[in-house]
Formats: sequence, structure tokens, C-alpha cells
Amino acid sequence: MTDKKIQHSLNDLIEIARDGSEFYAEAAGKVESAELATLFRRMGEHKREIVTGLSADVAATGGDPADHGTMVGSMRQTYAKARAALGDTNYAYVAELEELEDRLLDAFKDTLEDSDTPAAARAAAQKYLPRVTECHDIMRNRKIAMKNAG
Repeated sequence: MTDKKIQHSLNDLIEIARDGSEFYAEAAGKVESAELATLFRRMGEHKREIVTGLSADVAATGGDPADHGTMVGSMRQTYAKARAALGDTNYAYVAELEELEDRLLDAFKDTLEDSDTPAAARAAAQKYLPRVTECHDIMRNRKIAMKNAG
């Protein structure tokens, strides 16, 4: 049963990180700013690294890693496209990607704080938490700076 709990905990994180990877890739192609596009590609790569690492952890327990994102992630991407079409494309994508970073950071913290999370899943989440926190802070600071400049 512990392996199933590990797989479930990590697959939840994989799905949200995959949402991020896909959303960043899309946003990189939509923004007008070359600097933002480069940032988004780098952030997307961080999410792919998390997906790859956690997928290996799930596979090591004999499970099947999640191979898709979440419904919430798909809905947020659709919302971001509509918002970008109606206003400042750069800010719209930064704001929505910052929300995604909030969601991913919250998911990692929930996994770490949940007393039912098996030690192996907690260790895997802890390994990626510094990168998740760093990415979150970058997007939060970018959103604040853009809002204050606008």
C-alpha cells in the first residue's frame, strides 16, 4: 500500500508540473518580449526536469508515472489566452504563470506537510522544493514589477 501512496502523491505533483511545462512552452511563443520568452523557456525546462525526476521515482516503486496534466491547468491556459487577447499579453501570461507557480508550490508544501505522505514521497518532494520555490519567487517578483511599472 505504501508504494501506491507514494505513486499517488508524486503523480499529483507530476501532473501540476506538467501543466507548468506545457503552459510555459505555449506562453514563450505568445509573448512579445524576447526576454520573457527566454525566461519562460527556462522555467518550462525546470518543470520538465521535475516531471522527469518524479516520474523516475514513481517508476522505481513499480508504478506508472502520470502522462498528462490536470483539468485545472487546461482551464487556466484557456483563460490566459483570452485574457492576453484582451489586454497586455506579457502581463497576462506572467500573471497566470505566477498563479501556476502558486499552485505547484502549494502542492509541494501540502505533500510535505501531510502526515499521511510516505517518507519516500516526502523525500522526493523535498528534493525539488528549492527549485519550485525559486521559480515561484521569480514569477511573483516579475508580476509585481510589471504591475508597479504599468
